Amino acid sequence: MMKNGKKDMSDKLKLKGHMKAFMRWPLILSALLIVLNIWVYFVSVKAGIIVSGGILIYVGCAVIILRCHRPFIVNELIAFANQYDSLEKRILEELALPYAIMDMNGRMIWSNKVFAELTGKDQFYKKNVSTVFPDVTADKLPVADKKETAEISTRFGEKTYRISMQRVSLGEVVAKSEFLENSNRNVSLIAMYLYDDTELKSYIKKNEDNKLVVALAYLDNYEEALESVEDVRRSLLIALIDRKITKYFSNFDGLVKKLEKDKYFLIMRQSSLEALKEQRFHILDEVKTVNIGNEMAITLSIGVGLNASTYIQNYEYSRIAIEMALGRGGDQVVIKNGNNITYYGGKTQQMEKNTRVKARVKAQALKEFMSTKDRVVVMGHKITDVDALGAAIGIFRAGKTLGKSVSIVVNDPTKSIRPLIAGYVNNPDYEPSMFVDSEQAKDMVDNNTVVVVVDTNRPSYTECEELLHMTKTIVVLDHHRRGSEVIENAVLSYV
Repeated sequence: MMKNGKKDMSDKLKLKGHMKAFMRWPLILSALLIVLNIWVYFVSVKAGIIVSGGILIYVGCAVIILRCHRPFIVNELIAFANQYDSLEKRILEELALPYAIMDMNGRMIWSNKVFAELTGKDQFYKKNVSTVFPDVTADKLPVADKKETAEISTRFGEKTYRISMQRVSLGEVVAKSEFLENSNRNVSLIAMYLYDDTELKSYIKKNEDNKLVVALAYLDNYEEALESVEDVRRSLLIALIDRKITKYFSNFDGLVKKLEKDKYFLIMRQSSLEALKEQRFHILDEVKTVNIGNEMAITLSIGVGLNASTYIQNYEYSRIAIEMALGRGGDQVVIKNGNNITYYGGKTQQMEKNTRVKARVKAQALKEFMSTKDRVVVMGHKITDVDALGAAIGIFRAGKTLGKSVSIVVNDPTKSIRPLIAGYVNNPDYEPSMFVDSEQAKDMVDNNTVVVVVDTNRPSYTECEELLHMTKTIVVLDHHRRGSEVIENAVLSYV
């Protein structure tokens, strides 16, 4: 029985590689001896016969030894493999890094001591890994036909861990063996490692919290509020507002610097900004409570810029944000975080601010820009309507009054405005070539051209967005609230 068992084991397990070549060396040497024996026959027949007898004895002994000792050699190799496997298992079991093995469905098979101590589970815990780490769901596991590895971050107890999972093919592991072959390559397991990222995450959060945040704060109706209070109380009203703003941001470790009578420059940490967000920027309501007889409540607008590559870019973000806040009616906070825009407040009805004076100042600035350039190109929004066409005609007449060459960009006019366009084209008081398409406009626009955008303030809504990048002189005239997308490089914007 023992011999049959050894024979069966020897037949099932075949040697390969260097061990297989080593076991064949006696037979290879036998072939060399036979060649030597033939050469001896040419020298002496009697000596050749003697050598032949010796070779036969050598070959017989080699075959017997090979046949008898081969099962013992295989058994010794298996014993060595078991000992080596036990050594590897001991190393994994005592590894300082939490380590576990599970099947492709996420069911736990085995874990080392550190993993068991960390999770409070037995080393041979057999339930699904999601019962230990709820974040490790089936869709997060590495799949054989999609991904070999997967990583997720999870919170366990009071610490944060990065879980790294790697699919391991048993066939690939056994195929690397120097001694055995014929293994099934379709069976796979998942090896899972846990890395303690608590300290790293803590430093990352501290770094994020300490990032510089730049903000601009403007009093929306400063002049109007002062006009509604007695002269002797105006300085007191100003002092109360300054104190309210400075004290509020100082409580959040913020620095306030007054730039002008109604403008403030703010610097704070990102953690302070998060605290302000939680309070929904209560300063907007606190400023309105300042009242010493003024008939009009003062409102505040704040523009915040953060997460830019440089401090200067953060300031530019805050400038864009405050312009958006004022353009949307004031009494609100606009936060520009990279390309993301967030709004807070905006509940107060926008007050009229000396509209005639403001319009006259804007009109004078528009006249100066148009007078210093050779050509004016006007465009509205896509799918031009009567509103956009009427505004464009108004700018056309203003340009002509200044003696400039003016063109209006209209692509594919709709049925509602075709009769109107035809009326202008056929009117002798207007030029037949006053309307152009995008391709014609691109040939006209250069740095000596004013591009006037009417009835929209979003670059992607314009008839030809490319024109906004072909000149440095862009004017925006609109009556819609500003959104997250605005024409940022306009020299004049009247919304």
